[in-house]
Amino acid sequence: MNMMKRINFALISGIFALFSASAFGQTALTKLDGGTVDLQGQDGKVVVAAIGASWLPLSGKHAEYANKLAKKYAGKNVVFYYVVTDSTNAKSKNYASDEAVRKFAAANKLSLVILRDPDGHSIMRKFRVDQVPSFLIIDRSGNQSGEVFGGIDPEFDITVPISKKIDSLL
Repeated sequence: MNMMKRINFALISGIFALFSASAFGQTALTKLDGGTVDLQGQDGKVVVAAIGASWLPLSGKHAEYANKLAKKYAGKNVVFYYVVTDSTNAKSKNYASDEAVRKFAAANKLSLVILRDPDGHSIMRKFRVDQVPSFLIIDRSGNQSGEVFGGIDPEFDITVPISKKIDSLL
């Protein structure tokens, strides 16, 4: 292969690798108190992401279910996160400051690590989440496990089917 073909091949390979990592790679979200968490890179653990919004009335019940599940699986090979889809952009219509998110967490006695999805839609696009609140489960290999558990019906305890799914992955 001549030098120009090698350079073009290397350039195209690099661009493809960059695109693949961003489009199909892992999902890192920002912790409310700093740092990042990669939902798909949890070293053999089942990951449960409760995806909600601080402004949504049903998110209080959602937080209650998330706390219940986290308590049930404490000490097991499962990690729980509460992913807030409120935008971090003050010009956005679904903006919430970090302080507003902290108040939401305190008011709902949320015991999970809180993650922010800065644009409010990245996690929803990546995992095909079509509503909040929802629960997303990622298996020990870092892959989405089945469909998202979407919506909250205060008359139905969604922790039952979620627990069955988690148990099947342990």
